[in-house]
Formats: sequence, C-alpha cells, structure tokens
Amino acid sequence: MAACTLILAGLPARSAAQPAAGGAVVIDGSPRPVPPETITRDALRRPTVRAIKLTEPLRVDGQLDEAIYSTVPPFGGFIQVVPETGAEASERTDVWISFDDSHIYVSARVWDSAPPEQWVANELRRDTNQLRNNDHLGVMFDTFYDRRSGFMFYSNPLGALADYSVIDEGQSNTDWNPVWEVRTGRFEGGWTIEMAIPFKTLRYRSGTNQTWGIQMRRSIRRKNEWAYLSPAPASMAGPQALNRISAAGTLVGLDLPAASKNFELKPYVIGRSETDRARVPSLSNDLNAAFGGDVKYGVTANLTADFTFNTDFAQVEIDEQQVNLTRFSLFFPEKRDFFLEGRGVFDFGRGGTGAGGPGGGTSDTPYLFYSRRIGLNAGRVVPIDAGGRLTGKVGNFGVGVMNIQAGDEELSGTPSTNFTVLRVKRDILRRSTVGAMFTNRSVSATGGGANQAYGVDGSFSFYQNVTASAYWARTESEGLDGDNESYQARMNYNADRYGAQAEYLKVGDAFNPEVGFLRRDDFTRSYAQLRFSPRPARLRAVRKFSVQADVEYFENGAGDVETRIQSGRFNTEFENSDQFTINVDHTYEGLFRPFAVRPGVVIAPGGYTFTDARVSYQLGAQRRLSGTFALQQGGFYDGTITVASYSGGRVSVSQRFSLEPSVSLNKVDLPAGEFTTTLVRSRIDYGFSPRMFASALLQYNSSDRLFSSNVRFRWEYRAGSEVFLVWTDEHDTLRRVQGGGSLRNRAFVAKVTRLLRF
Repeated sequence: MAACTLILAGLPARSAAQPAAGGAVVIDGSPRPVPPETITRDALRRPTVRAIKLTEPLRVDGQLDEAIYSTVPPFGGFIQVVPETGAEASERTDVWISFDDSHIYVSARVWDSAPPEQWVANELRRDTNQLRNNDHLGVMFDTFYDRRSGFMFYSNPLGALADYSVIDEGQSNTDWNPVWEVRTGRFEGGWTIEMAIPFKTLRYRSGTNQTWGIQMRRSIRRKNEWAYLSPAPASMAGPQALNRISAAGTLVGLDLPAASKNFELKPYVIGRSETDRARVPSLSNDLNAAFGGDVKYGVTANLTADFTFNTDFAQVEIDEQQVNLTRFSLFFPEKRDFFLEGRGVFDFGRGGTGAGGPGGGTSDTPYLFYSRRIGLNAGRVVPIDAGGRLTGKVGNFGVGVMNIQAGDEELSGTPSTNFTVLRVKRDILRRSTVGAMFTNRSVSATGGGANQAYGVDGSFSFYQNVTASAYWARTESEGLDGDNESYQARMNYNADRYGAQAEYLKVGDAFNPEVGFLRRDDFTRSYAQLRFSPRPARLRAVRKFSVQADVEYFENGAGDVETRIQSGRFNTEFENSDQFTINVDHTYEGLFRPFAVRPGVVIAPGGYTFTDARVSYQLGAQRRLSGTFALQQGGFYDGTITVASYSGGRVSVSQRFSLEPSVSLNKVDLPAGEFTTTLVRSRIDYGFSPRMFASALLQYNSSDRLFSSNVRFRWEYRAGSEVFLVWTDEHDTLRRVQGGGSLRNRAFVAKVTRLLRF
C-alpha cells in the first residue's frame, strides 16, 4: 500500500464570509463540514464538500489503496435529474476530493449492481460524443466561484479522457484539451477512478482556505439515468446540467499553491508531400518542411496570452460534406485548436450558444466573428504568419483580444490581410452579461478597403428557466451603401413541462461582417414557438412526450414575404433513450429571381406553397448500433422531394473499434427537371489506448462527384505532446483533371509537437 500522510484541515462550521484573495467569500449553500465529515447539505440539498490536504501525492493507478480511502469518510448521495427527478441515484457512488502542492485529485468507488458485461463502455477516443454516452463519472470545478464558468473532466470505466470548459453557462468548448491524468480499475461490485489535475492546468486564486464551486455527474447509460451531486433542474435533463454552474455545490478547505505564470511553449516540426492538380502550375509530390509553434503565458490568475508563429493546422480533420438544397450558404464548424480554446469569450449576440456555432447548419442570426474567415478562403488554406490573443477576466469583465496576420494565397487570389477582434463583456446580476465587440479586416474580401463591424449585446437569465438576449450591430464597408445595421431580440421560457420562445431579427441589405458569417441579408425574421412536454406516469415505456408548434416569417427590406413556415412536431422519448419524431412543415417561398437548385435545374420566380412531412426514429447512443433513420416526403416548390437518410450512426464493433456511417438520398422531381443527390460518409475509428488512436473519414457527394478520404493517426506520447500522421486525398469521379486521372489533390503530413511547461 502506498504511503500517504493526511492533514485533516477542517474549517469552522459556518456559512459566513471566509478570508480569500480579493475579498470575502460567502458560501452559496450549506455550512462547511466539521471533521471528520466531508459533506453537508442545506434544506435545498445543495452540498458543501471539504477537500482533504495531503502531504504526499497520490499514486494515480485506479487502485484506491492509499490511506485516505480507509481513514477519511467519502461523500456521495447523488441526485437524479432523470428518470426520477429529485430521487436518489439508483447506484451508490463514494467520492474523495484531495489535493497537494501540485494537483487536485478526484477519486471514487463507482458501485454498479450489474455485471461488467452490461456496463456501457465502448469508447477510448478523447472528447467524443460517444464517450459522454458511456457510463462515466465527471467533475466540474468553478475555480473562481463566480457561479458562471467552469472546467469539466470525466472518464468512463476504460479510462478514456474527456474535458471541456464553459464560459457564462454557454456552449461546451470540448476543444479545450488540458494536461491531466486518469486511471480506472475494477472491484467486486463496480469500478474505481482516480483523476489527477495539475494546478498549472487551471486558473484560480492562490492562498489558504479558498472556495470553489463543484458539481459531479454520474451516468448509468443502460438505465438512461443521469445523477448529480447537487440538484439540477429537470429542464436540463441529461448531460447538459453539468453546464449549469449556478446550480453547483461548494468546495472548501483548499490551501492552494501560488498560481504560477503558467508559461507554456509548444513548438512543432512538420514534413509534407503534396500533389495539387487544381492549381496552375500543378504540384506533384512536392516535398517541404516547416517549423513553428505556440506560446501561452498566464498574465494574471485569470488572464492568458497566446501567441502563434507560422501556424499549421495539417492535423485537423477535413470538413464533413453537407447537402444544400436552399438558396443560402451553409455554416461549417471551426475545428482548429488555436481558434477554439477560449472561444466562449468571443460569443456575440447568441445568448451563450458559442462562437464556434452549431456543428453545421443554417442559423439565420449573423456571426460578427467567425474564425473560419481567417486562414481559409474559396476552399483554399491561406497561411497564417503570426498572431496573438489575450483572453480571460479582469474583475467582472470578460476580455478577448485577437490579432492575426495572414499571408497571401495565389490560387484563390487572397492578398495578405490583418484581422483584429476586440471583445469585452461585463457580468451583471447573478447570471447575466452585457458587452461589446469590434472587428476589423484590413483588406475587404472584395479586394477594396478595410471592413469593420461593431456592436453591443446582452444576455440575461432569470429564475431557473427564463432567458432573454438582444444585440445591435453595424458594419462599415468601402463602396457598399445602404442599410448596414442588424439587431435582434429574443425571449425563451424553457421549463421541463412547458416551453415558449419569441424572436425578432433584422439584417440590412448592406450589413456585411467580413470577419463573421452571414447566411442571408436584407430581411426581417419573426419567430414564435410553443411546447408542451408531459411525462406520462402510467406509460412505463415512455419517458416524455413533446408537442411543439412553430411559426417563422421572413420579409425582405421592401416588405415582401420571402418565406413563411408553419411547423408541427411530435416527439416520444422512450425510457431506453430511443426517440420517435414526426415533423410536418407547411411552407411558402417567394422567389424574386431564378433559383438554380442544381446546375441545369432552375426554379422560376414566383410564389410557391408546399407541405412536407418527416418521420424519424433515433436509436439511443448507448446501443451497439445507434443513429437516426429518417424519411421525408412532400412538396418542394412546384414539385416533390423524397429524402431517405441514416445519420449520426455508430456501430460499436468492440471497445476499441467502431464505424460511424451515414447516408442521405435526396430525390427531387420538378417541372424544370429531376435529379437525385447522394451523400455517403463513414468514419472508422480504432483506439489503441486513451492517448493513441487512428481514424479515417471517407466521403462521396454525387452533387460534385467528389470522393475524399482523410486518415489520421494521433499519439499523445506524453501529456500535451503529440505525433500526427495524416493522409488526405480528393478524387473527381466524373471527369479527368489536369495531368490525367481522377486525382485532384493529395497530401501526406508528419507532424510532431512538444509541450514544455515552466
């Protein structure tokens, strides 16, 4: 048994102020536990947990054989969010929180009455959605106890790593990849876990008797059960409740080491062989090498500076293709690490939904900042010479400053351009913010002068379920005259049983955020939604019904109706987490110019009214075979459309090997012509260990007859340091390209990074 000396440093049993850097802290919850107790709860069952100070580090091996586990009582008492809101968790969990001079530790015995073969544990890759849908245990630390932002860590019985951060209770930033360690084991009656999180990984106030927020989550996927240490609202059923920082408990007794400046240097070297037959002159097996790197420096406890030189994103997976049968541009998500870390600071006007945006889609709300405008243009990679970023908080102000210098790119005609983004947010009330943003592009996308955008926004949260947000923004573009303003107001009531939403959005015809994303302009949008979601007590197989009605109405700047959609939706969520959904849309589209839905198939101007229905069945993500089967049938302008699809699919062949297929068949029959579009995609993944995996993304889109493949091997040979081997190619299956054959481009990349922490 490893030696481990304990200091049982108790605190007075009171909930008054405690001394801390920056002022007194008042506990939002129950009184501090008196040793030997490690937890107390108030009348609302909100917990206050006492951390245990160690004089020697824990040996992180998942065995739970140190002295702390026999001499210090654990805490538990997890509370269900679903299926029985407020009830005790159906399985026991015993937890210890401890720390030394360099790490904070989370240890637990995770009891489970089922044999291991019934546990859902089939994912080794880091940060995947499937890992969240495994049995797992997770923790959230609100290190500044501001009840708004936090760092999350969780793992499954296989010891896979998952982590993300949340700012202002917004969207999860799963692309935050900190340095930490986890090991798991098994015992008769369940599994064990030990996490070791370096203080250098976190931002916090140093000093004795510090107070953090804490929340813990346990998922028992075969029961579709989600339980939390601190009670969470039923409206956040499932994993989302971990992001409700304001509902977390309290962690006390932390004697924290002096926060270091957290200086990190991450250089890289890269070798590349590239063939590109789309450019003139073409490249054939062109060999080159490069080096560069990133620097991270903790300016203050909660303010971080990042610098990048000769930035390379060769290891990033290519975009997933989408079928577009609309008149407007599609949104593709950002995947490059430099832009993803701390992205929540750069949210603007979206009520905390994240600057990275959805995972792809068609939101009509403009983005004032869309990082894919930097380093990408017309499907080409534009070199990033250097850049810097400052993100974090100064008192009650959230700050984001970014400046990037991008080089030129000949094939797309992109000149050397400088990008600047300034963002500030002020915390107000309990869970609300107001802020402002400014962006500048030194050379307009049209090749003219500079382009600027600026605006103010606010996001407000009241009670458990009421939110409101609003923004006003304007752009300045040389040579572009007209209405250059955009604004929005939105209200949302999102309780478990009832829901309602109202929104008004306006985008002027000259509103042009060239460091952002604009799907359509010159319109106003009115939107309303009502929802009723009962939980039937007498139907044991059904967890929840949901009936929803939506009305969406678009007018152009001249007051003409462009789009009107009336929708009805009925959803059944079963206890086993499967879902059955019926959607019916009644649509009016007013075309004021011809719309080429496909080359050679043009819909004439006019007014079109049509109705379509979509039926889908979603298999629960914990199943060995999961995904959504859907069939859509109905009108499409002056013709018909039939869509059959299988999306979000996953086949768990083993704990290490999985397939993620998807297919979409779109048959459109119009007086102007008929066509069928097929999109086939499959991801193949093999996990050698939690820090080593190989994956392949294969795609075929019949719209442009392109077949592409992206094969990646990633090995984190030490924490934060990685080796990448990447193969990418693209073939035109319809026509021969320059030089003969179907190959358009091909590249093989070897990249090595090394994290140095000081």
